[in-house]
Amino acid sequence: MFGAPPRRGVDPEVRRRRRRIGLIITAVVLVVLLAVPGGYVWWALTAPLSAPVVSIHEPPVTVPAAAPVALPSTGASAIAVAGGDEYLGAVASGIWATSGTGEPRSIASITKLITALVILDRHPLADTADPGPTITFSKADHDLYDQYYVRGATIAAMPTGSSMSLHDALATMLIPSASNYAEAVSTWAFGSQWAFLGATQRWLAANGLTGTTIVEPTGLDARNTSSPADLIALGKLAAANPVIASIAATSTLTLAGPGRMVNTNGLLGTNGITGLKTGNLGDGTYNLLFTASVPVGTPQPLAVTRVMLGGLTRANVDHDVMTLINSIRAGFHEVPVATRDQQVGTITTPWGSSAQIVVADYVTIFTWSDTPIVVEMTTTTPTTYTDGEAVGSITWTAGPNTVTAPIEIEGAIVPPTDSWRLTHPEELGREQ
Repeated sequence: MFGAPPRRGVDPEVRRRRRRIGLIITAVVLVVLLAVPGGYVWWALTAPLSAPVVSIHEPPVTVPAAAPVALPSTGASAIAVAGGDEYLGAVASGIWATSGTGEPRSIASITKLITALVILDRHPLADTADPGPTITFSKADHDLYDQYYVRGATIAAMPTGSSMSLHDALATMLIPSASNYAEAVSTWAFGSQWAFLGATQRWLAANGLTGTTIVEPTGLDARNTSSPADLIALGKLAAANPVIASIAATSTLTLAGPGRMVNTNGLLGTNGITGLKTGNLGDGTYNLLFTASVPVGTPQPLAVTRVMLGGLTRANVDHDVMTLINSIRAGFHEVPVATRDQQVGTITTPWGSSAQIVVADYVTIFTWSDTPIVVEMTTTTPTTYTDGEAVGSITWTAGPNTVTAPIEIEGAIVPPTDSWRLTHPEELGREQ
């Protein structure tokens, strides 16, 4: 019987070597199979991320409409405003606004301001407490009372032989606008009306009031004329003279002789009005040269000088004055430029975390009318991307004023989840 040939035996050493090689190959394969995904996981969980995207925009600012300055529709007027050049412009303290035409018009009793200033130029008083020289009234002075009475002018008693200080005589001339005192005191000061008028012409020329004509000291003559521009200059001269300014600001005064006197300027003490002089020659010729100290929110009140010529009635003039001052005051305002937590930017990430950039405070800026408001924003790169982190500031400028508010992060940027990292390899490794 035939059988299978006998197999040769395998060298045990060879068999062991083959087994070791097989095990090594198997181990390498297993290592490779396990290491590849493990390495990816490690890389995905530790790879750098792109920086969050920060987007910023300046907040819009709404500038108010231009403030209307209420000027009269009749007659002529001019106004100067000192103390507000930074808001109103460099010309404001000269002549800021006008209405009507600029030619000379009758000024009526505003003339008495010129008369008083010319007298004080010849006989100056040291201060408001200085009574000055004593004036004794003659029979000729007393006769002026009747002469002006029949002309329908305002008068005050000056009995023959009575006396009064120069200060009180000027007050009687200006406060109730007594015409007999204007002529009597100007004659006393210069010796005659001819000499007074000569001195007046020289005084007008010396002060550049070339648009003004004075032919007598009271204003009853319609030929006493002046331009709105000249009267603004006159108002500043009168306000700068402490004696005239003090008298013009006096509402009532009682003196021996004239008795109780009431200022013809019924607006004194109203809406900041501090002077100066009224005048009229009948309907359609009502005039007022006034000064006012008007608080508007600036460090110091505005110093307003204004003249109105040719008003229909005293009531019309007074109404126009109040309307004008109110319109100036209303033109100064706090303009809101940002609200608290107003969004001015965003922070976004590819993994969906986001936050806002907001203004940290409610902000307003003080300005005049429709003054342009300039916005400037400065920013810094966030470091922590956490709620409340400051990332810059916004500055608003309008005229002389500047306000600044910080901007900060509202919310926080949180890191991505592990699952997002493992499933978004294209977003990894982009650190900027």
